[in-house]
Amino acid sequence: MAKQGVITTSLLVVVCCILASFPFFLLSTSSIESTPVNVQSTRTMQSAFVFAKPHANTPAVVELIKQKFDEMSIKITSEGDISGKEIDENKFIDQHYYAIASKATILTPDKLNIPADKFKGQFGEEWDTVLAEGRAMNALDASKHLDLNAEQFEKVWGDVKKAKKMIKFGGGFYCGLVEIEGKSPVYTFNAFFMSMRTKFTDPNVSIHYFTVEFDPTKLSWADFRGKVLGPTDPADAPKDSLRGMIAAEWKELKLAAECNTGDNAVHASASPFEALAEKSNWLQKDFTEDAFGKALLDAGISEAMIKDWSVDPQVTLPNQDGKKGSLFDQLEDLNLEECIAKASEIAKAQ
Repeated sequence: MAKQGVITTSLLVVVCCILASFPFFLLSTSSIESTPVNVQSTRTMQSAFVFAKPHANTPAVVELIKQKFDEMSIKITSEGDISGKEIDENKFIDQHYYAIASKATILTPDKLNIPADKFKGQFGEEWDTVLAEGRAMNALDASKHLDLNAEQFEKVWGDVKKAKKMIKFGGGFYCGLVEIEGKSPVYTFNAFFMSMRTKFTDPNVSIHYFTVEFDPTKLSWADFRGKVLGPTDPADAPKDSLRGMIAAEWKELKLAAECNTGDNAVHASASPFEALAEKSNWLQKDFTEDAFGKALLDAGISEAMIKDWSVDPQVTLPNQDGKKGSLFDQLEDLNLEECIAKASEIAKAQ
């Protein structure tokens, strides 16, 4: 009996020791397994916005995009269609091409920064007088005043350029004097955008979008754009890139016409920051709901600055003696962490 009691007591001691250590073992194992997953889903995965343009939004093209993403281990986190009517009403495409579109469709002439000396030098009259007399309109209002559709306006804008009744104020900022018989002459801005806009806002078209994630240790942002998407001109795109394949197989993929630099089938964000701006625009997603947006806020960049930056303003460049440049250009093709670091550096220079 004495021996049995000793054995029983020994077994109880062993069991208690095992039970005492067991919760710690589980906690340790759980911590080891969960930490990489959390990091991977919030800070190390890059997120981009991609869409098939209206001219290429066919079931075959959408399927090809999905196949390419699967091949490159790019995870689709959401997808859907946005109609031309929605794009028009919400001015999604105007915001997307803000630097150009702001002068053509979003802002009225009184909100534009017109170099009065250059205006007078080209047209021989004072900008303030033209503005006060209501003889300047953005292209959207001018198209209604002149009763021109986008195709007609494109031709007229070409005639204005040939007649040398146009001036370039800066990158993507043109002013022209449009004179049509039976209509009062009007100064307008960036009218070439109207034909670009119509390709997206026709009520019979739509885009098919994707939000995607990919690991920068396996696929850099530069390769995502250069090798997965392909260069702007499909003629220069690798044969196995999306733009290269769609350009080569446009008939089989049911496109109405060949691809070109403008109609190049697919759009993809040029950087993590542009992806944030594009998701905010097209999907109406708040910056604070996005992992990259939160990372920028954590880095000390204010929500107001992020919003201002979403339209690609000219910013003071770090260590450039006050020189300014496009924000988007500074962040193009940077991977996630590099983009955050560069954005922080630029924010401090403002």
